[in-house]
Amino acid sequence: SSQNLSEEFAEAARQLKKEAPRIQFGKIDVTHQHDLRKEFNIQVFPTVKFFVNGSRKDPIDCKGVRKASTFITWVKRRTGPSTVLINSTDQAEAIIKADDLAVIGFFRELDNDSVEVFCETARDVPEMPFGMTASGDVCANYNIQRNSLVVFKKGKPVHHEVLEDSRQNKLGLTRLIKTFTLDLVTEYNIETSVKIFDVPVENHILLFTPMNSETFSEIYENYQSAAAEFRGKILFVLVDTNEARNGRIFEYFRIRDIDVPAVRILNLTSDAKYKMPADEVTMENIKEFCQSYLNGKAKQHLSSEEVPQDWDKMPVKVLVGKNFNSIIF
Repeated sequence: SSQNLSEEFAEAARQLKKEAPRIQFGKIDVTHQHDLRKEFNIQVFPTVKFFVNGSRKDPIDCKGVRKASTFITWVKRRTGPSTVLINSTDQAEAIIKADDLAVIGFFRELDNDSVEVFCETARDVPEMPFGMTASGDVCANYNIQRNSLVVFKKGKPVHHEVLEDSRQNKLGLTRLIKTFTLDLVTEYNIETSVKIFDVPVENHILLFTPMNSETFSEIYENYQSAAAEFRGKILFVLVDTNEARNGRIFEYFRIRDIDVPAVRILNLTSDAKYKMPADEVTMENIKEFCQSYLNGKAKQHLSSEEVPQDWDKMPVKVLVGKNFNSIIF
């Protein structure tokens, strides 16, 4: 909520006042400041923007940051180095074991395009520590070839990404790393819904199924196996159809009891929905569906009511999605 974010924002301001007095925090109620709302094109609330060197032009958006500690990290990485330079294995171990998650970049030398992209990515992912090294000993210790990004979870490497020397897609890396703040498959509920929308992956796949059904564990296993392959490209979400509080999301996708288990893909940017063509929730079917969607081959699913029997009786015809095209065009 706005109230909660406001409190965390104020806490970050209090803590940074001692450490970095040059960084000023302020808040604006745009309901009374229409000119400012228009000037900075404020569409959603709350919005946090960071102004650099006293300029009103092109402030940096601070998105998805909700905790005081993350605000502080975000600001520090914008005003100073965004990653820790690692010179020894002990130092690397300390970073990897300090938090649940850590990201380490292993490089041949520290002045190439990949390093720049890595440091830029670190600025946008304040939720976890970032370190980088060009030390042969450190690379050898983790048995990693140089120019790689490795995500560590609870001290163990869980993802390895080779970084090319050409300018890698920073947004792609940011999306990939942020997905590690969620489980491989995230169950949809009131607490997780905020996190799901904070991760900047615009493609979501949703499995609608009762979690107490006999076939659940098999279906879930298939779904999870497919999820590992599409990490960073498609976010895998599980919706328990027995949970009454999920009613609104069933309505939004027009899911009925007889439809489940059902699999749908949603593109958050265009709001387009896609239905898995196969009925069985096997690993192959899910993978095929995801791949055809990413290749732009999946057919958009336009949920429609059945055509009413008496649609043609009156001078004004009754149109639904299913008969709209044929009647109008």
